[in-house]
Amino acid sequence: MSRHKRGFQWRLWGAPIALAVVSAVGPIAGLVGDGVWDALSWLGLGLPVAACVWFGWARRVRLTRNAAPSHRPR
Repeated sequence: MSRHKRGFQWRLWGAPIALAVVSAVGPIAGLVGDGVWDALSWLGLGLPVAACVWFGWARRVRLTRNAAPSHRPR
């Protein structure tokens, strides 16, 4: 596989893989211990939710800005 195709694959799948790893670490950290582990658990479970909210909100804003008005005043 050429260098260009490997870079493309990482750019395409890098963020979903990172979110999957963080999502898996969250519950495991919550089961392992207390204190710092609880904080890691909250971070691991909250980060994917925050990313979904952030990108969902950004998409909605982008779609409303690009939407053509249905009636143009003359």
